[in-house]
Amino acid sequence: MSDIQAVIHEQVGTHPVVLYMKGTPQFPQCGFSATAVQILKACGLGEFYSVDVLENPEIREGIKQFANWPTIPQLYIQGQFIGGADIMREMYQSGELQKLLSAAT
Repeated sequence: MSDIQAVIHEQVGTHPVVLYMKGTPQFPQCGFSATAVQILKACGLGEFYSVDVLENPEIREGIKQFANWPTIPQLYIQGQFIGGADIMREMYQSGELQKLLSAAT
């Protein structure tokens, strides 16, 4: 496992909810990241661990390999890859995301 993969593994294993995004929850730098943050807030999640991939090109590329998922944002709950903004939206609308988050926090 490369160093960056080890860092990512530690991040998703240490925090119950991790969002890899462009920007920060306070200042998202793309529409998909903004949508992901809005969905998490709509689920009642006030705070969560986020990683700004724009600050670290190694993490930006490494996270794509980690989940074998080509786009950002990426949500992890209890160490499990959930998906990007579109999957989060679908899961939120069905109520599935709220259940996962309430079990994790």
